[in-house]
Amino acid sequence: MKSKWRWFWIAPLAVIAMVLFAFIGGEVVMHLWNWLLPPLFGWRMLGFWQALGLLALCRILFGGLHHGGPGGHGGRRWRGRCRNMSPEEREKFRRAMEEGYGVGASGTAP
Repeated sequence: MKSKWRWFWIAPLAVIAMVLFAFIGGEVVMHLWNWLLPPLFGWRMLGFWQALGLLALCRILFGGLHHGGPGGHGGRRWRGRCRNMSPEEREKFRRAMEEGYGVGASGTAP
């Protein structure tokens, strides 16, 4: 019974936290944009909703919509693959990483 009542309080708090996070994020983006870009480049000032849209656009373009990254699910899969490697496969992988997979210093294949 305690578990049911816990969700009764956690769900509304989570919704409030998401709204507060979006509001603060929009305000921060708006103030930083309006402080830096109009004086430097002569661009127009942003309103709150434009800043919130810009924040969402940057998240989609640069952050993606997944929850990956070093601590995400992709990292767990990679660690699982590394654990299942034989010692020969690990050595081959280490050599390939040291050699840069045959890519030269300029970023092109030799």
